[in-house]
Amino acid sequence: MDELTITGTTAAEIAASVRALHERGALRRGDALPPVRELAGRLGVNRNTAVAAYRLLAQAGVVVARGRAGTVIAGLDVVAQDGYAADSVLHDIGTGNPDPRRIPDPSAALAGALGRPVLYGEPVIDPALDERALAWVHDDLPDRDVRITVTNGAADAVERLLAQALLRDDAVALEDPCFLASIHTVRLGGYRAVPVPVDAEGMTAAGLRAALDAGVRAIICTPRAQNPTGATLSPRRAAELRGILADHPYVLIIEDDHYSMLSQRSYETLIGPGHLRYALVRSVSKFLGPDMCLAVAATDPETADRLAFRLSPGTTWVSHILQRLVLAQLTDADAMEMVAAAGRHYAERNTAFAALLAARGLPAEAADGLNLWVELPIEARQVADRLMRRGWLARTGDEFVLAENPLPSRHLRLTVHDLTDEEAARLADDLADAAGAGAGARVGPAERTRHVPGGERIEG
Repeated sequence: MDELTITGTTAAEIAASVRALHERGALRRGDALPPVRELAGRLGVNRNTAVAAYRLLAQAGVVVARGRAGTVIAGLDVVAQDGYAADSVLHDIGTGNPDPRRIPDPSAALAGALGRPVLYGEPVIDPALDERALAWVHDDLPDRDVRITVTNGAADAVERLLAQALLRDDAVALEDPCFLASIHTVRLGGYRAVPVPVDAEGMTAAGLRAALDAGVRAIICTPRAQNPTGATLSPRRAAELRGILADHPYVLIIEDDHYSMLSQRSYETLIGPGHLRYALVRSVSKFLGPDMCLAVAATDPETADRLAFRLSPGTTWVSHILQRLVLAQLTDADAMEMVAAAGRHYAERNTAFAALLAARGLPAEAADGLNLWVELPIEARQVADRLMRRGWLARTGDEFVLAENPLPSRHLRLTVHDLTDEEAARLADDLADAAGAGAGARVGPAERTRHVPGGERIEG
């Protein structure tokens, strides 16, 4: 880079110079900026001035710091999203969706939810929902002065929680592999994701220590039914992680307990008794439906006060009609029994499909959640490509990985709870063949022809 390209003698002037180069197209996404010491030497300024300039650029989202890889011009990274693939005739087994037949019908509760109109200046949280939410988290956060905030779903809660605590380029610890919505939220906010490996018991202790050493100011953790792996914090691991976090009471812990009422596992927490900044987020979208976009965040009082500035009466509050509708279902015995039955159904179907795979020489274990995380003997992309030729659209683990320059994933995340027995058996056969598992596996030109929805034929 030409020595005269970046100019200025103050942090503001240097930052303005870089922004001007970026706006004119002279600096593009991924272009590296000079190291701080080198830039300071070129411009004849103090090193701290160059540091402050890069900080201003990071806060504005113009650059992103990548540790030893230096500081580069930022850009918007496309992040995969959960849900049905658009315009596909394949049988989509990577949706991450709940079964609509197992979601309670809200129509009976709608009339009661309408109630009287709510006006500007009134409380943003329906008092009855506030009381129900406090009861929902009481046993999991005992002996605490907990406050409730209602948001438009879990992703909205996480975004607001990070915004009230962090600046652009601050570091956030994320599980690796990670929930797609969390990856998207962190990248969109301009924060730096620090990956923490996940095993069968949740976040690893070594990974959390490394993240704290890297200076993370917030941690997003899924205490159970981690997406995509299905892992749940064990009591032993949760206690170990709380012990590590005892020396970091001001790091914001966000627990996204998205699967709460459907989970077949007990709730364990990273939030220790002396921790000062925390939020337990519970949404209703997995069991009352994605369109019932509401979550409650149980937080410490200071965090609640900060969130209140971002949820103003009449502007960004959550509809009281929606709040009352959710409350009506949460307090309806029949609806809650349907939710409990749905949780059992998802667990039973995942367990049954894992057994089908094991019987075909492809060991798999059903953890918790809507999905099944299947380890493969070969690269997942190869298996997914072969499954496409048999009429299946699968999602590989590559989309969930945070680590830079990772090896190709050997996992598939499958949504199989809505398959019929016949479909499940056929998928298990095709998956075992595509992965080369089992004694009689054959993969290649002789792959069977399959008919897919829409009447198309796909041949190997």
